[in-house]
Amino acid sequence: MTSRRQGRRAVVTGLGVVAPNGVGADAFWKATRQGVSVLDRVSREGCTAMPLKVAGQVRDFEPQASIDSRFLVQTDRFTHYAMAAADLAVSDARFTPDAEDPYAVGVVTAAGSGGGEFGQRELQQLWGQGPRFVGPYQSIAWFYAASTGQISIRGGYKGPCGVVASDEAGGLDALAHAARTIERGADAVVAGAAEAPLAPYSMVCQLGYPELSLAEQPESAYLPFTAQACGFSPAEGGAMLLLEEEQAARRRGATVRAYLAGHGATFTGASRWEHSREGLAAAMRTALDEARIAPEEIDVVFADAMGVPDADRAEALALADVLGPAADRVPVTAPKSGTGRAYCGAPVLDVTAAVLAMEDGVLPPTPNVTEVCHDLALVTGRARPAELRTALVLSRGLMGSNSALVLRRA
Repeated sequence: MTSRRQGRRAVVTGLGVVAPNGVGADAFWKATRQGVSVLDRVSREGCTAMPLKVAGQVRDFEPQASIDSRFLVQTDRFTHYAMAAADLAVSDARFTPDAEDPYAVGVVTAAGSGGGEFGQRELQQLWGQGPRFVGPYQSIAWFYAASTGQISIRGGYKGPCGVVASDEAGGLDALAHAARTIERGADAVVAGAAEAPLAPYSMVCQLGYPELSLAEQPESAYLPFTAQACGFSPAEGGAMLLLEEEQAARRRGATVRAYLAGHGATFTGASRWEHSREGLAAAMRTALDEARIAPEEIDVVFADAMGVPDADRAEALALADVLGPAADRVPVTAPKSGTGRAYCGAPVLDVTAAVLAMEDGVLPPTPNVTEVCHDLALVTGRARPAELRTALVLSRGLMGSNSALVLRRA
């Protein structure tokens, strides 16, 4: 976001959420603000006998209510979430695509798990009944690019489109890519990420992650920054944002909700958590430099919160390295401990929460966590009021990507 052309900059005007703790930004924020934990025993068909017992499932979502049947049969659950969240973001911004130049509106998403449920079903039909029983959409529905394609087709968005494949941190990287697209000339970009990793094949793949929590009780499965940390609980869902060029947004009378001020990304290797301290710190410094703010100007940090002792320690030390003397007083929160980590969707949900926290002047708590074993000012218990002007959102991926995003209140 350093090469701003003629003063162009990206602002957030719309928020769309499909998450385990609520569908729609209002429901999501109410639960997040109250510190509600919705982690529960996995109940998805075909998954209940697996070693992974606890996850964050999206329960109050009926895709038929918002997505035309012709699109539903072409797509996997992860794209259903993304399409619904995109519709919510566009509606929240009161953005009328028909009134805009379709070539000035783009789409950028990130995805890690892809369409595992759809793909598994079609492959089972291939091997069980033969190739004539495989649907034509198998070739695209499983693909990580499916959400970008379907959102652009449904919305008639013909501007710059893309897909970011950079691990879990891709959620933040997708927003940064969208912001740079706006700086280069686009008027608006629908951007974000949604995942659906709770299907049998997808869950088997995740069992190879040593960071995955196999705890059986929801209240103890995902406890980042504690002595009891035993890994993370996965989740489905995510969020989409409508980003617009600031002047274009103001011309149409849109409400500017936040600025994407700075971003940084690095790579330190799969499961090398001791090295993620240096990599995450470098990403933070780059983000702060782009935003042209000092570390002491950060009012809240939305942490990556892996829930793995070595990873949590590295994140706490990285924050100390970057924030310096301010590190022990800057509030840190991890709302995802109550919903699970939705892979690429997780940091976009954190960005959504950060925007809403700045608007409301409230620090949301970290559910289920009480005693912290790192030098962090972690917000636990209840939400508390605070004057929030600048938020730092962090994300790391299991394969080694690190990303940091600075948001400024409008």
